[in-house]
Amino acid sequence: MKPVLLALLLALTSLPARAEGERAGDFDYYVMSLSWSSAWCALEGDARRDPQCDVGRGLTFVLHGLWPQNESGWPSYCRTGQRDPTRNETAAMADIMGGAGLAFYQWKKHGRCSGLSPRDYFATARRAFDSVTIPPVFARMSKTLKVPAEVIEGAFLEANPGLTADQITITCKDGLIQEVRLCLTPDLEPRRCGADSIRDCRLSDAVLEAVR
Repeated sequence: MKPVLLALLLALTSLPARAEGERAGDFDYYVMSLSWSSAWCALEGDARRDPQCDVGRGLTFVLHGLWPQNESGWPSYCRTGQRDPTRNETAAMADIMGGAGLAFYQWKKHGRCSGLSPRDYFATARRAFDSVTIPPVFARMSKTLKVPAEVIEGAFLEANPGLTADQITITCKDGLIQEVRLCLTPDLEPRRCGADSIRDCRLSDAVLEAVR
């Protein structure tokens, strides 16, 4: 093996893996992720025949998750003495998350890190979701469009006057508008996103899938 390649491999294998199982409640702020339902269906849901993707649901941006975040990095699968949520508790989130299965997964990976009980975590996630106005124009997207991601961001900034450009980011995946991510304090006030959270999609012709 060439010396340069060997050195590169050694450098990569020596990088520390990001730890999981951190202590619950130890984080700096939240990232609330809102996923464009039709994009999720195109990327994952259709293959699963998920009911979220049924024609006529009319879903626009749904709550993907409320993620405890640090200024650098993020905790996941944290150690907590809190019990896992009941089926009723996860089912109660289906109206804003598109389905109940996602709620349990989000609790397991992210909710445990909040330091809250399942009831309080889901209530906090709902308050965060309700604190943001989803621009009504998206509900009228009956045709698939190609738009710059900054147009999506601009619509949210216009609909939420207290929000600034450094508190929101738009992500894309496989050329599709995927998520709107908003950064919030533990008290759910908008705040500047950390460097790990600002990952704006730069596509000039990202695809916004039609509402189903």
